[in-house]
Amino acid sequence: MATEEDRPLPAGERWAVALQHLLPKQALTALAGAVAGARGGAATTALIRWFIARYGVDMAEAAQPDPARYATFNDFFTRALRPGLRLPASDDAAVLLSPVDGAISQLGAIAGDRIFQAKGHDYTTTALLGGDAALAAHFHGGHFATLYLSPKDYHRIHMPCAGRLLRMVHVPGALYSVNPATARGVPGLFARNERVVCVFDGVDGQPGPWVLVLVGATIVGSMATVWHGVVNPPRPGRVREWTYAEREVVLARGAEMGRFLLGSTVVLLFPRGPLAFNADWAPGRAIRVGETMARRA
Repeated sequence: MATEEDRPLPAGERWAVALQHLLPKQALTALAGAVAGARGGAATTALIRWFIARYGVDMAEAAQPDPARYATFNDFFTRALRPGLRLPASDDAAVLLSPVDGAISQLGAIAGDRIFQAKGHDYTTTALLGGDAALAAHFHGGHFATLYLSPKDYHRIHMPCAGRLLRMVHVPGALYSVNPATARGVPGLFARNERVVCVFDGVDGQPGPWVLVLVGATIVGSMATVWHGVVNPPRPGRVREWTYAEREVVLARGAEMGRFLLGSTVVLLFPRGPLAFNADWAPGRAIRVGETMARRA
């Protein structure tokens, strides 16, 4: 009997993935970035209203619910939430919080150095981290969570636990979609796409290092962090790295750390050690910033 992993992708998903191999993804992304950053007045407002209706965005959660008050589509897409809307589920520092609104793609143990993607696909920690085998070794046998942000979601990213920033690395790559169908159809997707790797050390006695990776995608115009601002563009086609030994950047659990200008995926890596994911968390489940993701023993 065929297993789920043995079954081929549905024809519609196969065609969607095949089309992505042919599309000029870099050009589409540059165009989308230009449109999203344009101050188009009534045209921008019309685009925002269409997007809200098309994707079912809940503007009642937004700090500014009036679409006409956003000067650019990017301002709307990275909108803030109403104060107090996403409160941490626990004050216990041993509890790791969901860093995003979105859905769980996959989570669990890292099998040696391999991270499960979907439907028989996996990729290595070294590939995800831009070829840094020394950094990747910290996560062999550790834990991961891959979290997908859909177009309707809140697109700011928060800290799952407190951390001291050690390094940030921009890794060039492809710009495939990161939706569930593409994750099932493109091998090594999250280690192939453009990404920003943020490496943190633990604080307050918590273990480290741990990593939060922002993964780019088709029409994701840029990614930004609170300490750097916009990381990409530019896209010089080579690995870029910033270190923070001489500039202390410490972020509290739950603090905003970055944002996507158009949607994508976050991958979290934690080192080997006692860590239990929330028993209610499973692939496909909707999640919200601040809810309990896992607990360190």
